[in-house]
Amino acid sequence: MPARLAPALCVLLAATECGLLEPEVADRPVVTGSALEVLSTLEVRDRAPRAGYDRELFGEAWADVDGNGCDTRNDVLRRDLDDVDLDRRNGCLVWAGVLDDPYSGAVIDFVRGPETSPLVQIDHVVALSDAWQKGAQEWDAATREAFANDPLNLLAVDGDVNDAKGDGDAATWLPPDRGARCAYVARQVAVKATYGAWVTEAERDAVARVLADCPDEPVPTADDAATSR
Repeated sequence: MPARLAPALCVLLAATECGLLEPEVADRPVVTGSALEVLSTLEVRDRAPRAGYDRELFGEAWADVDGNGCDTRNDVLRRDLDDVDLDRRNGCLVWAGVLDDPYSGAVIDFVRGPETSPLVQIDHVVALSDAWQKGAQEWDAATREAFANDPLNLLAVDGDVNDAKGDGDAATWLPPDRGARCAYVARQVAVKATYGAWVTEAERDAVARVLADCPDEPVPTADDAATSR
């Protein structure tokens, strides 16, 4: 391991526990430290062509990768919503809850249904197509599926805000709530360091500008992101 990575990364075997939303990928780096410190360890490269990208290359959408009997979408809804109403038959399906949107600060009453479910979406903080253009083309199928379902990379958010974000990186999109930006880019840095995805020069500079206002912002960890049943 290069010396410059030592303060930020240590490799541990991923521990699994029934009920924790934690994809089973051994030897993933566990990233710690300040986001600014970890940002300095990320490789800077131009993005690769988007050609060949397909959502199916990242596995089944919202697969039950942790084997807890619940799909990833409902795991994240259960973690991120308040006043959650669960299906009493299986303890998985989230029927209703209240979201304090981490990107806009809006409060959204979530009710499951064809017309209302899209009001709360699950955002890949590092978008799948962004990852595809910055390293994921070289990953194996298991790693891509783990990435797509990793709770560290997932947040329940306002659907309209998520639609506006699209697959943008920090150089092209940041949360409308300026107070949310430090935590947002810190999470992107943590995800990219964990999976070895790179950043473009413009992306790195955009993240650094945000973190200049919060130089001690820590990267979130898998333990911070995990959810229990």
